[in-house]
Amino acid sequence: MVSIRRAMASDAATVHALMRELAGHQGQRSAVSVSVDRMRELLARPEITYLIAEREGRPIGYVSWLVRVSLWSGSDYLALDDLFVSDGERGHGVGERLMRAAAEVADGRVIRWEVAAANVAAQRFYRRIGAGLLSKIICRWQVEPGAAAES
Repeated sequence: MVSIRRAMASDAATVHALMRELAGHQGQRSAVSVSVDRMRELLARPEITYLIAEREGRPIGYVSWLVRVSLWSGSDYLALDDLFVSDGERGHGVGERLMRAAAEVADGRVIRWEVAAANVAAQRFYRRIGAGLLSKIICRWQVEPGAAAES
């Protein structure tokens, strides 16, 4: 049986391990630079939520999001960060249960997220649960402090 619960600050090491597992699955393990201590701080923040799926007390996946506000509508929405289900647990409804649990928490608010164009399996899953997929280009800009004023 799978249970889903909200992660607490005391779950920081579990969340961190699941994030590293996801990053490894995506070939990006070195991208996870957050420490367990910092994760503990983040999990205590009210705008950050992680739901953990467990089978017999063993963590097997998670969904995470931040609450943000749309300046166009003035309404809060859930900015989904990650949905992950461990190898061996995929295809058994865990991802859908996590997404439906997030939708329950959203209480009618919009949930927004990104999915890689090459991740066709995830796109198929999201369409199956009723999500609309929109095409956008994601831009990132990280400028060294003080460098932006030099332009």
